[in-house]
Amino acid sequence: MPWEKTPPEILAAFDAAAPDDPRVERRPMFGYRALFLGGNMFAGTFRDQVVVRLGDTDRAKLKGAVPFAPMPGRPMRNYVVVPPATVKRTAELSKWIDRAHAHAKLLPAKARTARTKAAKAKIARAAAAKTAAAKKGATKRRATKTN
Repeated sequence: MPWEKTPPEILAAFDAAAPDDPRVERRPMFGYRALFLGGNMFAGTFRDQVVVRLGDTDRAKLKGAVPFAPMPGRPMRNYVVVPPATVKRTAELSKWIDRAHAHAKLLPAKARTARTKAAKAKIARAAAAKTAAAKKGATKRRATKTN
């Protein structure tokens, strides 16, 4: 399935409905815009859709919502696709993204795994040393076989 851009009108509605919380991070997920709180995605765009992560009660209240499956047969638990009619009404979309934001506040924050440049360099040196040792051992075994 080819990658499809999110239409500009959906991006504009999504951006307008995003909560004004300095803790919310905007970063890509599946190549599309998404909102994260504590490392947990709670809303995003996917092709021509807006998806939100909701608790059980709120998921039941969102009429016309269907489970979100970025790949056929692989739904993401607790995520639903916001009905297109709701996306067109920014005020209503904002309510659902706010509910997703409230749900995200209840989730435990994910541990950050960002590595510093020094840590990345250390890992690269260790991998290079391991590769060099493996090559040296292979050269020794070949030299022993030829004698």
